[in-house]
Amino acid sequence: MAGETLTASSYIQHHLQNLTYGNHPEGGWMFAHTAQEAKEMGFWAIHVDTMGWSIALGVLFLWLFRSAAKKASAGVPGGLQNFVEVMVEFVDNSVKETFHGRNKVIAPLALTIFCWIFLMNFMDLIPVDFLPRLAQIITGNEHLYFRVVPTTDLNATIGMALSVFALIVYYSIKVKGVSGFVGELTLQPFGKWMIPFNLLLEGVGLLAKPVSLALRLFGNLYAGELIFILIALMPLWVQWTLSVPWAIFHILIITLQAFIFMMLTIVYLSMAHEDH
Repeated sequence: MAGETLTASSYIQHHLQNLTYGNHPEGGWMFAHTAQEAKEMGFWAIHVDTMGWSIALGVLFLWLFRSAAKKASAGVPGGLQNFVEVMVEFVDNSVKETFHGRNKVIAPLALTIFCWIFLMNFMDLIPVDFLPRLAQIITGNEHLYFRVVPTTDLNATIGMALSVFALIVYYSIKVKGVSGFVGELTLQPFGKWMIPFNLLLEGVGLLAKPVSLALRLFGNLYAGELIFILIALMPLWVQWTLSVPWAIFHILIITLQAFIFMMLTIVYLSMAHEDH
């Protein structure tokens, strides 16, 4: 796509730019044609590719697991049923070992997080030019921006992390009460005479939870995507030499990052349920 018309630098920048829709100060509501236009659209602009792939992969997850549940039988299970049962058992055991409260939401939430993030991460294994080029052919726009890995978009990872953070605050208040939650932030670890210092320490610790969730997932997947893009710039024989080993190694990364996000979510929600 880009080898004949783009420099290496512009090729990389093109692949790292999202398909953005927003209200441009001069052009009104429109798709951004350049990175500068996307920037000028401001905070409320939408990364259409990130939203689209996130929703599509979420629907795929729901459809697969619903199909397995509807076809489940006590006899010899099929491949899909085996896979779903393994995933459910794996997540259920992880929750039992880590979560020390009682909440029926945690296990389904953990399963959703792991499978959804894994599917989004898995898109990084598709050749970097394949889907963007297909989108360009379908739309007839040779310069169309199109990113297919939602977790390489910081907006997506921050959105998921903030959702988990909202649950942390909600269950902290539900289990401990408003006074207990405020007391935990202001009276620990040094007592009532050090309230400002306690609030600073505990507040930073609380806010660090969503930040760590978002940045860890984003950083690892963004780096992986960038390496695939750099490999795509090399001669064909070098691409085959490097891309296959890196893809095999990257399978471990995408699985591990989904697992870490799930486990940290369980740990944080377990801490929220602890009433001292």
